[in-house]
Amino acid sequence: MQFKLEKRPNGGEGGYTGSWPARRRLPMRKHLIVIFGTLVASLCLGQFPPSTLPASRAGRSPGQAIPSTSSKAPMRFRDIAAQAGLTTIPRSSSERHYLVETMGGGGIALFDCDNDGQLDIAVVNDSTIEQYLRGGDPMITLYHQDSHSGKIHFTDVTQSAGLTTRGWGNAIAVGDFDNDGLPDLYVTGYGHNVLYHNLGGCKFEDVTEKAGVQVSGFSTGAAWADYDRDGYLDLFVARYVHTDLHHLPPPDPSATGYRSVILELPGEMPGESDYLFRNRGDGTFEDVSEKAGVNDPHRLHGMGVVWGDYDNDGWPDLFVTNDDGQNFLYHNKRDGTFEEIGLVSGTGLGPNAENFGNMAADFGDFDRDGKLDLVVSRYNKQPASLYRNDGAGLFTDVATEAKIAPLTYTPIKWGVGFGDFDNDGWPDILIANGNFSSLMDKLENEAKYREPIQLFRNLGNGTFEEIADRAGLNDGPLQSRRGTAFGDVNNDGNLDLVVFNAAAPPSLFLNETRNANHRVLFRLIGTKSNRGAVGARVTVYTSRMTQIDEVRGGGSYNSTNDTRLHFGLGGDAVMSKVKVQWPSGLEQEFHNVSGDAIYEVVEGQALKRTLVLPPPGN
Repeated sequence: MQFKLEKRPNGGEGGYTGSWPARRRLPMRKHLIVIFGTLVASLCLGQFPPSTLPASRAGRSPGQAIPSTSSKAPMRFRDIAAQAGLTTIPRSSSERHYLVETMGGGGIALFDCDNDGQLDIAVVNDSTIEQYLRGGDPMITLYHQDSHSGKIHFTDVTQSAGLTTRGWGNAIAVGDFDNDGLPDLYVTGYGHNVLYHNLGGCKFEDVTEKAGVQVSGFSTGAAWADYDRDGYLDLFVARYVHTDLHHLPPPDPSATGYRSVILELPGEMPGESDYLFRNRGDGTFEDVSEKAGVNDPHRLHGMGVVWGDYDNDGWPDLFVTNDDGQNFLYHNKRDGTFEEIGLVSGTGLGPNAENFGNMAADFGDFDRDGKLDLVVSRYNKQPASLYRNDGAGLFTDVATEAKIAPLTYTPIKWGVGFGDFDNDGWPDILIANGNFSSLMDKLENEAKYREPIQLFRNLGNGTFEEIADRAGLNDGPLQSRRGTAFGDVNNDGNLDLVVFNAAAPPSLFLNETRNANHRVLFRLIGTKSNRGAVGARVTVYTSRMTQIDEVRGGGSYNSTNDTRLHFGLGGDAVMSKVKVQWPSGLEQEFHNVSGDAIYEVVEGQALKRTLVLPPPGN
């Protein structure tokens, strides 16, 4: 194995309608946003490339399209949550009327809390209004993995871990904010958020006030990134609407349909601003939201948060989904400030300039052209969007051509993410679905509370096929799903997933796919860069493909994936080159790297193989 060090320069270039149901009314400000967005989109149409996605595009690495298989599933999953010990039942109800009930909970994370090489699971805890007014519930549940002899098992260690702050949790973002080599947890919620500092051995302490990251109101998504590349992780927090649990509207006995169930509609409620906390490097943070230009002065209803370098300039950019409003794409100007370009980039609205009820998002290079694309989940009767990155700051929604839009029109979509679940080298897309309240099942023409998961297999030609049922993801009782997190739970080289279930324990879907495809995982450790390497990019080259991915500190719907980067290699057992671009600006190259292994990459040091994976097919 060879590796090369070099300094990287800092610059570079790299007909659906509605939102929530029609009963919601947009204030005049949002009407103006829609009108302006439509005008902008119309003006830009001449600059946008056609939305047709051909089988081969300029800049795409060589790769053969995968034929669709209608009978035999190319992937196989099994939910092992109950037998693996994921059995803690949250104190919440499926009969929900108010926004904090319909939006509460949802976050889930895969991370290694004690660096023992086995992924642990953190689940954000839902609650009830009555319980919250009495002090709330612990905001998360932590399951420590204690698998042995090939048997996967977890134990609820929440109390012994010190995760005792009470409230009403929403999201979880995992990141090592103090560079001590231990992953810390930021949990958002209604009323207050909490920052847990990892003390080692899966023990935590609440340092929210000490660190200066207290946030009141109704926080939703959160994610870590080193936006100024000073070697310390910063934190972005989105907030939703202003609501007071002490003064909730009573039921209207004359109301019918949707209004008889959901008693608060966000389109009729004021929103809240967002926060960006800059890490001072001494364990404390400063609020730079307004200075950086990301505070959302118009107070749209923030939801999902994900960072990614969409323009390949080496600086993390920020995407924020907004419910009932345009999405924000904040371009990092490399001077501590951001420029919001959601509308002009084509990611702010739907394919025909619609204002949608956006939920979550994820970055990934689905077409392997070296640029990060975006997938966005939404409310029902609105399709998911797959925004293809066309370069020069422009995106095109190709969800219809990719055969994703028609199948995602009906469900209420929450967690969403890219992941190569069959190790063929093409990122697939998974979407978790579910309605707000089980009371909706009594109404006609409304999505069901418990809905199937959707798994879109990337066919390698710009299109996807939905295979969740055949893959076993809907074999058991359906649940009302929310956030998702991906990672290799049993270190066999397959990407597994955990899913948040409303008013129920989470699901753990073990990926039991067996084929001849090779794979590899990389655990990155920063030295000059932030210790968790959030924002680092890995590019993998083989004889048939080139792939990219980045380490992230949050995404999907209120959740966090395993930070080890996973790549399917298809039929290639060896990578001709692996390139790592660190947030510090350092670049490393490693040549002739064998697949079917887990590697550790310490910034500035040689590649280290820490585990040999089982041969493909075993």
